[in-house]
Amino acid sequence: MAQRLPAGLVRLTADDTGDADDTREVAKDPGGLAGERKRLLADMRPLQESPEYRRLWLGQSLSAVGNQMTNVAVPVQVYAMTHSSFAVGAIGLTVAIPLIAAGLLGGSLADAVDRRKLVLFTSSGLAVLSVVFALQAALNLRQLWLLYVVIALQGCLFAIDQPARSTFVPRLLPSNRIPAATALNQLSFQLSGTVGPLLAGVVIAAAGLKAAYATDAATFTVSIYAIAKLRPMPPQGGGGPPGFAAVAEGLRWARKHRVIAMIFLVDLNAMIFGMPRAVFPALAATHFGGGARTVGLLYAAPAIGGLIGAAFSGPLAHVRRQGLAVLASVAVWGGSIAGFSVSRSLLLGAVLLGVAGAADMVSAVFRGTILLQNVPDALLGRLSAVNFVVVSGGPRLGDLEAGSVAAITSPVFSAVSGGLACVVGVVLLGLAVPAFARYRSAGAAPPSPAAEVLG
Repeated sequence: MAQRLPAGLVRLTADDTGDADDTREVAKDPGGLAGERKRLLADMRPLQESPEYRRLWLGQSLSAVGNQMTNVAVPVQVYAMTHSSFAVGAIGLTVAIPLIAAGLLGGSLADAVDRRKLVLFTSSGLAVLSVVFALQAALNLRQLWLLYVVIALQGCLFAIDQPARSTFVPRLLPSNRIPAATALNQLSFQLSGTVGPLLAGVVIAAAGLKAAYATDAATFTVSIYAIAKLRPMPPQGGGGPPGFAAVAEGLRWARKHRVIAMIFLVDLNAMIFGMPRAVFPALAATHFGGGARTVGLLYAAPAIGGLIGAAFSGPLAHVRRQGLAVLASVAVWGGSIAGFSVSRSLLLGAVLLGVAGAADMVSAVFRGTILLQNVPDALLGRLSAVNFVVVSGGPRLGDLEAGSVAAITSPVFSAVSGGLACVVGVVLLGLAVPAFARYRSAGAAPPSPAAEVLG
């Protein structure tokens, strides 16, 4: 059973460790080989044990593929209309402002109303906006302002939808399944980030922009059905009024509980200093001597590494030193980015970016697990919203940092210095808050030999 400690952090007793499941697996396989393979691959037990989570995961995965298709189609359409890179770049600003503003306020809303009804509303709204995208493309309206308005509205709804949606997991699964569920969510995210853009390119080339937008709209049907089938999820304790005061309450709670604050600070450090994607085009041309295909490989490599890491995420469910694992993962991210930047071999550089992507996936799994296992339900919407803002806004700040340093020095120096600064930053953060490195999740199963290496 879960126990609430005075510090506000959840610890679990032996009843929640899932030892019986692991014992049965070993008994079925005396040689241990099949059991070790099962431990290596992503833990599918959340999908097997909870029909509600299974429907939610499948619907969310399909919808994410569609969303990635729209994320490709919109820039393609804007550039075709304007032939302006500035107009394409303005998409990021158009999305970023509502993401941050609506994200924080949306988190307080998720703690005040039935979260199932809220996500059902936001998902339905996002589906309608996808239909609007498809209609304007089919009618060939060619109105740039309309695209920007729809993009901004989409950002607002998405910023409310995602934090509220992330609060479903602790209601649907026991605490000892949260690490596995977080890893499965990462698998869905990485898979959609790989499949969606590739599928968008094929669909746009074969049937046009309207087909890509229509595909996105169609994928919402499964997601909305899965949400409609969920049990009601009213806020525990009745909730409180949403607004800035509620947001401030959540931020004060995070500042008081330093382990939670650290998952935000560590990720900001990684993304602001160690995110080199703004210099990928320049590095492809000047450092690796390539063209558009090289740029595409550089952008895809971290997602491919993250996808492979998520597919073989089984051992992560057995890591108890999750705070230390986050610090180590971010250090690997920064070191891999620095190594990529000085490599003259495109193949080695792509491999190092893949390692960085896998490390980022590991960090995301443990940061998400720490958040879901330790934040009280009454505050979970607001703290999930803070996490959403950090995850969404951090890379954009990283783009600004990398581009600015590259403009003053060089693209190589920007990426190398950023990666090294990330490593130094995570070391300093670990020393400043030693409780984070000591943090243990009592909800994980006893570590296997492979997990002991990771943990």
